[in-house]
Amino acid sequence: MRVRRIGAVLGVAAMVVGLAACGGDKTYDSVADKVKDAKKIVVGTKWDQPGLGLKDPAKAEPEGFDVEVAKYVIKELAGGQDVDIEWKESASSNREAFLANGTVDLIVASYSITESRKEKVTFGGPYVVAHQDVMVRGDDTGITKPEDLEHKRICQAAGSNSYKRITDPPPDGALNLKADLVGAATYSECVNKLGGNNLDAVTTDDLILAGFATQAAEQGGASFKILGKPFTDEKYGVGLKKGDTKTCEAVNAAITKMYQDGTIQQLFSKWFGKAQGLSAPTAAPTFEPCA
Repeated sequence: MRVRRIGAVLGVAAMVVGLAACGGDKTYDSVADKVKDAKKIVVGTKWDQPGLGLKDPAKAEPEGFDVEVAKYVIKELAGGQDVDIEWKESASSNREAFLANGTVDLIVASYSITESRKEKVTFGGPYVVAHQDVMVRGDDTGITKPEDLEHKRICQAAGSNSYKRITDPPPDGALNLKADLVGAATYSECVNKLGGNNLDAVTTDDLILAGFATQAAEQGGASFKILGKPFTDEKYGVGLKKGDTKTCEAVNAAITKMYQDGTIQQLFSKWFGKAQGLSAPTAAPTFEPCA
């Protein structure tokens, strides 16, 4: 798949983005147009986050809450028709690049909307609001609240801003603590390091932590516990190439319908129902401006 710019508008208005359909030279002014006409789309999700987006090598596509949200939204964009979806693994470190260079058409991958990211990405939604929390080993009694992470080893996953909520002051951070950062490529690597006693804690969105804790319990691996002390709001958005406001507005309409017909509650219960301390949202979050 390739992407090329086909035009621009003057002043502060957004660029018009030309999206070439995979396997052909036809271009579209928006992802929404492409989905309706070509009936195909490339979607970025996580492949290593149980409960949100996890890819079993034996299966054709990833599974999880984000994956099913993406399917619902895309079908709405297509007017209820089936669409050929190509799934592309999108780690935290490459999401902006994948949207900018046309590797994917949209991203649904625990993609928190932040002011800095909005400079590069147009976000539909959010479709759900998560909250940052802390996960430790099951036998750890020394860390009972986020403030206990002072001088502790926490994971710094590539491309993720979660560690900044611990180490930095507002507006990007929250707690402004001195913690020791241990690098990792993904959150699955963070969890493995926590289980191997190479970390003291993994701190990120509660939905991500719930998926990993549930997976570990089901597989009989290391025991983890989530503190249940959330301290931020993490607005999960549908990432689009900067300027694709038409698709953004269509995505927001699809998310509104997803709340109205009860689908979001069903998906939340399916993927996170076993996690303690989490409850399904009942009303759609306030959407970010499509810009």
